[in-house]
Amino acid sequence: MLQALDLGPGVRAALSTRLGGVSAAGYASLNLGDHVGDRPEAVAENRARVAAALGRPVQYLKQVHGVQVAAVAYAGPAPEADAAWTAQPGVALSVLVADCLPVLLVARRPDGQAVAVAAAHAGWRGLAGGVLEQSAAALRAQAADAHLHAWLGPCIGPDAFEVGEDVLRGFGREPGAAGPGFRYQPRADGSPRWRADLHALARQRLALLGVEVLGAEPSCTVSAPSRFFSFRRDGAGSGRFGAFIGLS
Repeated sequence: MLQALDLGPGVRAALSTRLGGVSAAGYASLNLGDHVGDRPEAVAENRARVAAALGRPVQYLKQVHGVQVAAVAYAGPAPEADAAWTAQPGVALSVLVADCLPVLLVARRPDGQAVAVAAAHAGWRGLAGGVLEQSAAALRAQAADAHLHAWLGPCIGPDAFEVGEDVLRGFGREPGAAGPGFRYQPRADGSPRWRADLHALARQRLALLGVEVLGAEPSCTVSAPSRFFSFRRDGAGSGRFGAFIGLS
């Protein structure tokens, strides 16, 4: 049901796929999204299974493709935010995705002790708007001398993510000089289009923040229908999978 992730001592992290739940049809089977049209009782059972596998309650978010970062001390009603951080053990943070990039972050003191963790929902709007910058700032506020580490989850890959000039300009790029993270690939009719690489764009920003990337899941959600939900592939009937992190 859950794939354990190694983000070092003192941290428990995991990734769900679409396997191991009770949802049916296009939501089969471990859909965790409660806003996509799936049966509420199925989503509740799926979320209960995830919490049991993690051994702790899960804090979900009401994600809006923004940059707000919520402080979490215990699992409660979902705040409107696209990232969350906690310095409290016993709760798992989560972000739900179906093509956007989930990013998990850990703050460690120089002696290696994990002191805080964060989870960020980084679609292109969130990345361009600064959700990773806001998440890193929230963690560093807990320990000014902390080293930050990150893990990048599966998302829509550059071969599938066609974008227009609005996305380029969202990242401060111009069509004639798109730069790293974008590949020019016009349509057959000559319409200007680019292929965007969310992993590359996230790595650029994390490097500028001094955050070390410990690992990544390279799978493209669009091209892995047996493992991951994808809004780009399946439309509005797509479910959501999640990335989770907490202090041990």
